[in-house]
Amino acid sequence: MAETRANRWKPLVGGTLLNVVLGTFYSWSVFVLPLEQEFGWVRQQTSWVFSIGILTMAVTFVIAGRLHATVGFRTLAAIGGILFSLGFFLSSYTSSLTVLYLAYGLLAGAGNGIGYSIATPVVTKWFPDKRGLAIGIAVGGYGAGSGIFGPIAAELLIPSVGWQSTFRIYGVMFLVIALIGAWLLKPAPDGYAPAGWDQTQIKAAVARVGAETTPAEMLRGSSFYFLFLAFFFGAIAGLGLISQLVPFGTEAGIGSVALIGLVVGAIGNTTGRVLSGAMSDNLGRLNVLRLMVVVSAVAMPALYLLGSNVLFFSVGVFAVYYCYGTLLAVFAATSADFYGTKHFGVNYGLLFLAWGIAAVAGSQLAGLAYDTFGNYQYAFFGAAVLSILSLLCLLAAKNPTAETA
Repeated sequence: MAETRANRWKPLVGGTLLNVVLGTFYSWSVFVLPLEQEFGWVRQQTSWVFSIGILTMAVTFVIAGRLHATVGFRTLAAIGGILFSLGFFLSSYTSSLTVLYLAYGLLAGAGNGIGYSIATPVVTKWFPDKRGLAIGIAVGGYGAGSGIFGPIAAELLIPSVGWQSTFRIYGVMFLVIALIGAWLLKPAPDGYAPAGWDQTQIKAAVARVGAETTPAEMLRGSSFYFLFLAFFFGAIAGLGLISQLVPFGTEAGIGSVALIGLVVGAIGNTTGRVLSGAMSDNLGRLNVLRLMVVVSAVAMPALYLLGSNVLFFSVGVFAVYYCYGTLLAVFAATSADFYGTKHFGVNYGLLFLAWGIAAVAGSQLAGLAYDTFGNYQYAFFGAAVLSILSLLCLLAAKNPTAETA
C-alpha cells in the first residue's frame, strides 16, 4: 500500500507535464505577426486558426472521453501528444492558410482535445481526498504552458531562428515531453482510496453523490444545465475579455503589453487553477465558483476604468486570468463530485462543450462590441454582466443528492 501511495504522485506529474505541452496552444499569438508579415494575411484570416483549434479541441475532448475505457489512458495520452506535436511540426511548412488551418487548427487542436481529456480523470481517481488541489495542479500545467513557451518563442527563438524553426523545435520537444507524461499516467486500481481515508472525511460542502451517474442520467437532471450555462457565461466573459487585453492595453498606452499579458496572464491562470482548486476542497466547489465570478464581475469594469496605469493593468490582468483559471479546475472537480468518476470522461466532456462554444464565440462578441461602439467599455462591462449571469446559474445549481432528497 505504501508503494501505491507513492505511485499516485507519478500520474499527477505525468498529467501536469502533458498539460504544460498542450497549454502552449495558447501561445498562438506569438506566431500571428510573423505569419502575417510573411504572407500578407490579415487578422481576420489568422484568427480562424485558433477558433478552428478550439472547436476541434472541444469536440475531440468528448470523443476521447468515450474511448477511455476501451483504448486506455496512456495510449490516448500518447496519441494526443503525437498529434499535437505533429501539428506544430507541420505548421513549419505553412505555405497557405489551408495548410495552417489543417496543421495548427485541426491536427494540433485534435491532439489538444484528446490529450487534455486524460489527466483530469486519472488524477481524480488517484486523489479522492484532495480532488480539487490535484486537478488544479494538473490543469494548472495547462495554464502555465503558454507562460513558459510563449515568451521563449517570442523573445528568443523567433527573433533568432525564425517562426519555421521555432515550430520544428517545439514539435520535437513537445513530442518527447508528452510521451514521458503519457508513460507516467498509470490509472488507479479500482476502488482505490488512500490509506486511512474514507469518503466520510469529505467536508459536507463538497460531498458527492454515492452512485455513479451515466451521461443519460446526468442529462435528465436540472443541475447539469445550470452548470453548463454557468460555465458558458463565465467562460465567454473571461475569454472574450482576455482576447481584448492586448489591444486595450496598447490603446491605453501600456508598454510591452503583449509580454505583460502573456506572462502575468499565465501566472494568474495557473494560480487560479491550483489555489482555487485547493480552496474548493475546504469551502466547497460551488461556493468557490460563486466567489470567483463575483470577483470577476468587479475586476472587469475596474480594469477598464483603471487600466491605463501599468500596475493596475497588471493586477487587473492577473485577476481576470485567475478567475478564468478557476473555472477550468473547479468545474472539473464539481463534475466528479456530482456525477462520480466512472463516466467522468463523457460527463465532463459534455460539460466542457460549454467552454468550447464560449471560446469560439467570446472573442468574436468582444470584438463586435468594440467595432460597434468604438471603445472597450461595452466589452468590459458586458463581461461583468455575463459573470453575474454565471453567478445566478451557480446559485440555482444543486448537488444531485439535493434534487432527489
